[in-house]
Amino acid sequence: MDTIKTTEDIIWHRRRFLDAACVTLAAAQLGVTSSAAAQPANTGAKRLPAIKPGTNTSLGALKQIDAGLLNIGYAEAGPANGPVVVLLHGWPYDIHSFVDVAPLLASAGYRVIIPYLRGYGTTRFLSSAAVRNGQPSALAVDLKDLLDALKIEKPILAGFDWGARTANIFVALWPERSKAMVSVSGYLIGNQEAGRMPLPPQAEFEWWYQFYFATDRGRAGYEKYRREFSKLIWQLASPKWAFDDATFNRSAAAFDNPDHVDIVIHNYRWRLGLAEGEPKYADLEKQLAQSPVISVPTITLEGDANGAPHLDPAVYARKFSGPYENRNITGGVGHNLPQEAPQAFAQAVVDIAAR
Repeated sequence: MDTIKTTEDIIWHRRRFLDAACVTLAAAQLGVTSSAAAQPANTGAKRLPAIKPGTNTSLGALKQIDAGLLNIGYAEAGPANGPVVVLLHGWPYDIHSFVDVAPLLASAGYRVIIPYLRGYGTTRFLSSAAVRNGQPSALAVDLKDLLDALKIEKPILAGFDWGARTANIFVALWPERSKAMVSVSGYLIGNQEAGRMPLPPQAEFEWWYQFYFATDRGRAGYEKYRREFSKLIWQLASPKWAFDDATFNRSAAAFDNPDHVDIVIHNYRWRLGLAEGEPKYADLEKQLAQSPVISVPTITLEGDANGAPHLDPAVYARKFSGPYENRNITGGVGHNLPQEAPQAFAQAVVDIAAR
């Protein structure tokens, strides 16, 4: 049983690249079923209108604010006095993942904040001497600094990929600072120790670009071909999403950030235990290494055509102790769920806000 528990932990921490069949087997061995999730009652929340993905192409003029180590670029929509929702993008994506989500939420009365993560878009380090650290806990501290700078106390957090991981970490460390969360692909808090442990060969195969990034050749390759590389990831992660060049290029401009390659490479090397983090985050990492349970109301989402291997929701359901629901979004929806299924993503935000 101890061996199974260890395997489960590895799966939690490395969910993006785990073979789905291995995950299902692990869930069966553990006796975890979807009934383990506490399903919230019908909240009577406002139903948002349907929207065709790609209806909008712009988030409007960006704003900039000094927050912690960064000058953060962000888009904002909706009434200034509305309940706040912070939308967090992943890699290799950017704030345009929410180009259709933002107006839906704004029309429902929400103040929507969409920041560029460190290493993306118009976000810049305030000091040239700052460590270009992609450590996940550092991104969560960036979020806390942004909320402090904007004087926002308890927003709803919603994101996917790096953004979902950042939201997970934030609500685990500072649950009093968030009202609720929407997280694509579930519970994503990991640690270096778990990242060092081997998985079955088929699961390891899914890590191909992380192993590539672990080499000098991989870093140079991403530096030279970051757009081609990112487009390939989009295609693999969302095999049924027929995005056009204009859609990709809007997001790809964010990868021209001078710190982008350093942040991305450090992030993935850190996860594999091949790069050190900064000592100032050590206490946070100790807390996260315990795989803390998330207590804030949460809806997790999964697309039915997510090409990035992911967990069966039954495996991570018990990591949420508050009101919780998982939703499977059908229709060929891949990894970039908010851009591929904006109505479903925005509706999850509205529904969890009503808890």
